[in-house]
Amino acid sequence: MAPEPPRIPKPTAQAPGAATFEAGATGAGSPDVLDGASAGTGAPGGRAGGLSALGGGFGRFARWEAALAVALVIVFVLGVDSSSFFLSNYNLFTLCTNIGDLALMALPMTLIIMVGEIDLSVASTLALSGETLGYLWSHHWPMGLIFVSVIGLGAVLGAFNGFLVTKVGLPSLAVTIGTLTLYRGLANVMLGPLTVSNFPSFYTNAGVDAIPGVPFISYSVAFFIVLAVVFAVVLHRTPFGRSLYAIGLNKEAAQYAGIRVQRVKMALFVLSGVMCSLVGMLYTFELSSAGENIGIGFELKVITIVLLGGVSIFGGRGTIIGVALAAFVYAGLHSVLLLSNSFNDNDFQVVSGALLILSVLVPNLPSFVQRGRELLRRRAARGRSGAPERPT
Repeated sequence: MAPEPPRIPKPTAQAPGAATFEAGATGAGSPDVLDGASAGTGAPGGRAGGLSALGGGFGRFARWEAALAVALVIVFVLGVDSSSFFLSNYNLFTLCTNIGDLALMALPMTLIIMVGEIDLSVASTLALSGETLGYLWSHHWPMGLIFVSVIGLGAVLGAFNGFLVTKVGLPSLAVTIGTLTLYRGLANVMLGPLTVSNFPSFYTNAGVDAIPGVPFISYSVAFFIVLAVVFAVVLHRTPFGRSLYAIGLNKEAAQYAGIRVQRVKMALFVLSGVMCSLVGMLYTFELSSAGENIGIGFELKVITIVLLGGVSIFGGRGTIIGVALAAFVYAGLHSVLLLSNSFNDNDFQVVSGALLILSVLVPNLPSFVQRGRELLRRRAARGRSGAPERPT
């Protein structure tokens, strides 16, 4: 009897560059999604290669977070050395008050940048929310209804950004530069030159009182700590969080894996709008007044904190703990320089800009070095062969 011919498995159709992704074969957020995303970016060896690539990525972030932890210790040592006032309850409370609002806005910004987008309208959303709070209060709305209305406004503002990015297909950088100006203009028109400052003391005390029993922790930092834990669990322990990494690493591969990329991005922009509206109300209560020109420049500070925390500007990489450490390094450095009496807030803009550039440059140095070596190797090979060098 003749032996049975071997059966040839039917090939699975794959998208170009999707590697281990099989269309319809994996669910969003499953381990295969992560493996495919890594493979789609050039990780060798399919599933094993994808896992090893991710493992190497987490190793790099562990080293980055360790460096941030060391930097935080150094900043505090320098602070104590520069002034005995640095560790006073008043200075630590001021430090927490200055960074709490920025850190809260950095949480959704982290997720947005991780999927390869950006939101530059966060500070303008904060300002418009605060102005709306003051406008509605001056027209004798009950505070509970004001809260609901402002949060709804934040969701609409974020959804407008998301619609232009996901449905119209415009780049988020251009969209949010436009809405940065649009929302800021609406905020200035809302109250004009007027200032509303007759808020109930129950709310304004949130800006000047510490958490009961902890005299140096502001309410904004307390909210940040709680929400950072929630964001960390969602990002690192849920299928939704894993889908964010997959989208940032390879959007096309993520789509073939069944991840609804546009819906996820829309949800993140709405989340950013809601968070900024909440921070806008909190910041208004901290100032005890609603007026024009609040929160100017906050967007660049938020992005600096996120990138300093190790989140890749190209998407697909980052951790919440890194962003949290970066927030306190940023705040501690600001406090140290102000206490040195040789810096003021305007001078610190130079430091903030330098941190922004370094936080983009340093994590990408290995790739820059590798590209340089490959370029030198190709030139050396062409020189030995005598072939004319083609322009790169």
